[in-house]
Amino acid sequence: MNDTMVTLVGNVATAVEYRETAAGVSVARFRMAATSRRWDKARECWADGETSFYTVRSWRALADNVAASVAVGEPLVVQGRLRVREGEQPPEKGGQRWFAAEVDALAIGHDLARGTSAFRRVVRARKAAEETQRDPDGAPLEKVESSTTVVMGAPANRRAAAPVGRAGPSGNSPQKVSVP
Repeated sequence: MNDTMVTLVGNVATAVEYRETAAGVSVARFRMAATSRRWDKARECWADGETSFYTVRSWRALADNVAASVAVGEPLVVQGRLRVREGEQPPEKGGQRWFAAEVDALAIGHDLARGTSAFRRVVRARKAAEETQRDPDGAPLEKVESSTTVVMGAPANRRAAAPVGRAGPSGNSPQKVSVP
């Protein structure tokens, strides 16, 4: 494949727009601002460069997780395929050419160099049939219906959690929560 893969580091500039296509596929879209930083030798300090804006799209499970996890202003790292589109405005709007940089995201995460984040694993049941879900130690949790989502992870407040132990980051066994 001759795709142009990029990694963007920046901030979420717009609210996440979440929708489902006619075929039932989840899509999330937001704009991201990436500002370069340069060392200014003359002033001996860091200075902001120009800001570039990108439209970031995600699909399916990534789109579901983005919609539940990302808010305006949060620092993100996005990896995906870069597409540059161009077009022309209609004559009644001036007829000017435009260009747009878009990224079809493969991975999106919070920039942990600028803050903390609490990860919660989402395990989606197969649509075809019921299956037994297992915790990280391999023990069965329960039978899960095809429309149920199981969320596993540590408590939301990690600061109050016990030190890291064998059972997980919080020192407790992973929890399961059914979400409709």
